[in-house]
Amino acid sequence: MLAFTDTRKIALSMLFSMSVKETASMALHRGVVPCSRTRVSLPHRLGEAYSESHPMNRIYLDNNATTAVEPEVLDAMLPYFSGEFGNASSIHAFGQKARSAVETAREQVAALIGARAQEIVFTSGGTEADNHAIFGIVRAPAETSAARPHVIATSIEHEAVLNACQAMEKEGVDVTYVAVDRAGRVDPQSIRVALRAETVLITVMHANNELGTIQPMEEIGRIASQADVYFHTDAVQAAGKIPIDVNAFNVDLLSLSGHKLYAPKGIGALYIRGGTRLRQLLFGGHHQRGARPGTENVAGIVGMGKAAQIAKESLAKDAKQVAALRDTLEQGSLQRVPGSRANAAGAARTPNTTNITYPGIEGEALVIALDLKGLACSTGAACSSGAVEPSHVLTAIGLPPDQARASLRFSLGRHTTPAEIEAALQIIPAAVAQLRDLSPTYRREAGAEANR
Repeated sequence: MLAFTDTRKIALSMLFSMSVKETASMALHRGVVPCSRTRVSLPHRLGEAYSESHPMNRIYLDNNATTAVEPEVLDAMLPYFSGEFGNASSIHAFGQKARSAVETAREQVAALIGARAQEIVFTSGGTEADNHAIFGIVRAPAETSAARPHVIATSIEHEAVLNACQAMEKEGVDVTYVAVDRAGRVDPQSIRVALRAETVLITVMHANNELGTIQPMEEIGRIASQADVYFHTDAVQAAGKIPIDVNAFNVDLLSLSGHKLYAPKGIGALYIRGGTRLRQLLFGGHHQRGARPGTENVAGIVGMGKAAQIAKESLAKDAKQVAALRDTLEQGSLQRVPGSRANAAGAARTPNTTNITYPGIEGEALVIALDLKGLACSTGAACSSGAVEPSHVLTAIGLPPDQARASLRFSLGRHTTPAEIEAALQIIPAAVAQLRDLSPTYRREAGAEANR
C-alpha cells in the first residue's frame, strides 16, 4: 500500500510517464491543442489538467459532495439579489414580497417530505440543522430532569452528528453508537436493545453519504414512538433521491441541505414536528417564530424551495435514470478492474451512489490521477495533519484500513450522461492499472498470488 506522502508523487509520476499519444488524447479530451514536443512540460500538463476553459468536458461524479445549482433555481433566486431585496421581517411592501417568497419556499420544502409548512425552519445548512436537533432535544427543559441523558446514534453517522454527540459526551451525556452490518445497515432491534429509561433521542441517518445505504426508517420510527423517545434523522443525502414521508417514518426531527439537491450552498432546513420540545440553538431576534433567529437568506431560501419543487416532480424519473447509469458504472468497473469490489452493493441504496474498493492503490492517489484525466470523484477519507485516516464508515462495515483507503465513492447526478459513464469506464481502469504498475508492494503481492 502506498503511503499518503507518496500519493501526489505517484500521480505526478503518471504524468511524466505519459506518452505523446496519451498526452495528446488528454488534451483533446479538454479541447486543448497539445504542443509538438516529444515530452510536454509538467506545468503545461498541469495547466491542461486543471484548465477551466472547457469545463463541460470534465466528468463530475461527486454529487454527494455538492451539486450544481439548477438553472431554474438560479432564475428563481436572481430577483432577490437586486429588485426584490427586502428584509422578510419588514412590514412594508418590500419586506412583504420577501416574506411571501420565503413562505412559498417553506411550503415547497414541506411538500417534498410530507410535512406542514409551519414545521419547516430554515437554517444555514445540514450541519446547523443536525446540531439544532441534537443539542435542542438534549438541552430541552423537559429532558434535563434526567440524571444523565442518553442518546442513541449509529457508528456511520455524518460527522455533523458524530461530533455533536462527542461534544455532548464531554458535557456528561451518555451516547450509545450502534453497530451496522457489512452493508452499512442498522438492525432496528439493536436500537431497541440500546434503549434505556434515560434515553431522550435516537438519531439515525436516512441514507449514508459514502455507501448510499438506506436505513429502515419506519421500523426505527415505530420503536422510538413506542418508547416515547424523540427520533431525528439526517436526511441530507436522501432528499431529492428517494421518497421521504415524515409521518410514515414517525420522525420528529429531520435535517436537509440545499446544496445536495441542486440549490445553493449555505441554506438548509430542519423539520420540527409540531409539539416537539426543542431548545433553540441560536439567540437573537424573533425570526421564524423564534425557532431560529437571524435575518432570513431570502435568495437561498427561494432557491431551496424551487429545488425541492423540482425534486418532488422529477423524483421517480431521476431515480430510474440515475440508477441505470450507476449500475452500468459499477458493473463495468468490477468487470474491467481485476480484484475490485463494490461495498454495500446488496443493500437498498440511494440510486446515485456506488463505493468501490480497488486493492493495491491509495485512494488519494487515484482521486488525483482521475482528476488529472478529467474525472472528479472522492474517497471516504478525511485529511488531517498530513495523514489520511481510513473512513469511519468503511471501517465500521468491517473493511481493514488498507482496503478502506483503497476505496472511492462515485456519486452520479440528474445530469450525468451515458457518454460520461462510458468515458469513465475507459479512464478508471487505465488509472488503476498505472498506479498499480507504480506500486512495488502491489507488484510483489500480485506476483506472489500468481505463483501460488
